[in-house]
Amino acid sequence: MRVAEADILILPGYKGSPDDHWQTRWERRLSTARRVPQAEWTKPVRDDWMAAVADAVNTSARPVVLVAHSLGVAAAVQAIPRFERPVSGAFFVAPPQVENDAIRPRHLRTFGPYPRDPLPFPSVVVASRNDIFSSFEAAEDIAGAWGSLFIDAGEAGHLNAESGHGPWPEGLLTFGKFMSRLTVPA
Repeated sequence: MRVAEADILILPGYKGSPDDHWQTRWERRLSTARRVPQAEWTKPVRDDWMAAVADAVNTSARPVVLVAHSLGVAAAVQAIPRFERPVSGAFFVAPPQVENDAIRPRHLRTFGPYPRDPLPFPSVVVASRNDIFSSFEAAEDIAGAWGSLFIDAGEAGHLNAESGHGPWPEGLLTFGKFMSRLTVPA
């Protein structure tokens, strides 16, 4: 599948993705990408975030590919039962360990626990070995439960601008390979 054949939905995490974040850069670069807005980026409410994701999926004109970072991953996975149309694929980066009692701020835990059923679409999970919001083992475990291709990003922090992943060209290359393997629904 080519970018022009898909609605690429950008799903930022807690506090959104600032201008120097890879998601914002991809949104500007990919012609069919658009951000799914949330009413409140700093005090996320699970049902509101799920509704925004589901609405974006359900009103898309082309096949949908999700590109989620951090809490955006949790919102996307929790919203799947509300999808009224199929999703062609999902590129999930740095899923937070939402069932961890130590996670801060605490209201992020309301996005857990993750469903453990296989996802109904192809997916990739990219995780870092030193992400402060999730252990590597927890990310690998949930990727396995979802049936996702798991990619070890090494010692890459939370894979955001603060960890040096503003442009993140390796991520864009990986996303391009993932897109090329997706098929346009008949």
